[in-house]
Amino acid sequence: MKKVLLFCFLFVMTFMVKQTNAQTVLDGVYVKEHNPTRKVMEYSFLREADVLWAKRVWEVIDLKQKINLPLRFPREGDTKDRKSLIEVLMNAIDEGSLTAYSTTDDEFTTPMTLEEFKKIGGAGMDTIQITDPEPPYLTRDSAIQRTFSRDKVIAYRIKEEWFFDKQRSVMECRIIGIAPLMLAEDEYGNIREGNIQKPLFWIYYPEARKLLANAEAFNRENDTERRTFDDVFHKRMFNSYIIKESNVYNRRIEDYKTGLDALLEAERIKSEIVNLEHDMWEY
Repeated sequence: MKKVLLFCFLFVMTFMVKQTNAQTVLDGVYVKEHNPTRKVMEYSFLREADVLWAKRVWEVIDLKQKINLPLRFPREGDTKDRKSLIEVLMNAIDEGSLTAYSTTDDEFTTPMTLEEFKKIGGAGMDTIQITDPEPPYLTRDSAIQRTFSRDKVIAYRIKEEWFFDKQRSVMECRIIGIAPLMLAEDEYGNIREGNIQKPLFWIYYPEARKLLANAEAFNRENDTERRTFDDVFHKRMFNSYIIKESNVYNRRIEDYKTGLDALLEAERIKSEIVNLEHDMWEY
């Protein structure tokens, strides 16, 4: 009986020591509790009768620009505290807490199955023939897994709506969807001519807000600021350029403008939105 009690005592003490050591090992000076439990800031209530003017636009966020780097880094496995935007989205889709939609359109009509999602970006299984190194040198098929490198994501396409709410007298922008982009590749994995950007899948942004509100984003000015990816998008802390506005032809800017003219057209659309808000007021 004494031996049993002694064994139980030693077991409890060992467990308590392990728990104490686990609690004292902290990579930092405080426990980060705010972002993982943060609630989404709800949008203001909006009626159709209150929308005096609206314009739908599509933009591209280029991840090579310095202000957009917090969306691209850190790379997979670099740190436990933060993840890149593509890591957050793809991990959530893989575990089933977020829905990915097909790129056949940008209206979120066709949800992707898990099997379809696992094949994006050229991922999948290849079958090759190998020969045994010893007699009788038989030839057999062998399966090789092709994985999608998340570093291939070079930009994001966002679908958003600008509108003027006459009830609150504000011009506001709300993101509807977001799609990661990569350079289109041929069947051998080589980048095609023209550097064509290909969307991998669409995410319905209102569905992803809870996820993004709990995912920390890097702030180069202050490590203690509680900034998340939802803050980055809601406060428009990124740089982008317009590739399309709603129009009768349903065409992009690149369909009727090229080079410098396309950039000037994108700036014209942006200036029209800004000037419209100014014209709503009298000074």
